[in-house]
Amino acid sequence: MRKKLVALLFMILGIFTFGKDYPSKNINLIVPFAAGGGTDAVARKLGSLLERELGQPVIIVNRTGGAGAVGMTAGSTSKKDGYTITMITREIVSLPLMKLSPITYKNFDLVSLVNMDPAVVLVGKDSKYKTFQDILDDAKARPEKVKFASTAKPNFYALAIENKVGVKFNHIPYNGAGEVVPALLGNHADFTLMGPGEAIGQIKSGQFRALGLMATERSATLPEIPTLGELGYDIVSGTWRGIAVPKGTDPEIIDTLNKAIEKVTKTEDFNNFMNNANFGVKYLGPKDFEKFIEDDTTVIKEIIDNLN
Repeated sequence: MRKKLVALLFMILGIFTFGKDYPSKNINLIVPFAAGGGTDAVARKLGSLLERELGQPVIIVNRTGGAGAVGMTAGSTSKKDGYTITMITREIVSLPLMKLSPITYKNFDLVSLVNMDPAVVLVGKDSKYKTFQDILDDAKARPEKVKFASTAKPNFYALAIENKVGVKFNHIPYNGAGEVVPALLGNHADFTLMGPGEAIGQIKSGQFRALGLMATERSATLPEIPTLGELGYDIVSGTWRGIAVPKGTDPEIIDTLNKAIEKVTKTEDFNNFMNNANFGVKYLGPKDFEKFIEDDTTVIKEIIDNLN
């Protein structure tokens, strides 16, 4: 009996001290898209700087498939010990609303939002399309024939345009921007939509031409790109990225991660990287992150309802 009481006491003490020793070993950061894309780039920079703050290695694990569903499902069902964290993206909202994944943001405890980017309309340097209007005109003349290289399926950037303008593209799905960039370079698609930072090298080198930005104002680092609003189309859309852990994770672990991430997002190192790569820095803590996702859910649901 005494042994059982001692064992029970140690178990109780373990529960209350678990979060205080965190972290004491490697942390795996699941990225639900392919290496080389924007989500992967942000995750790798964030992970490298988190290592300094947390004092433990942060290992990037790319788990691709299902437009992000495979990786985010793996993250949501991992152990609730803080040693597997996941970079969640807008697909955690869109996929369940489209009934393409049972996993929602409510399967996670939210930690921090770190990034938000508007989408940019991109074509290859030799494309016949000189303006955004050229793409729309061709899509109206040839419904479902204009080939759109999609970084995820469904792609809410393209759906927003289709819903607003009344056109239909031929969606060709890829596993993230890391696969879309070479596809567009190889003329396997007519155009794409992604965050500017995901193709900043190709934009600046002239391999891609940017025809419009899905934002309310022009980019500070790419001021030459007009907004779609300036071109006569009030269409705003973009992506975001944040960190989450499985539902039920110790609040002390969440607090430790959030404080470390907040420090990282304020460092000169992180901000220089993000600015040079044209990724937007946007930090929100757990409660504000949840409100942010709730608002985005309303926006995406409206698009889906209109499509239906």
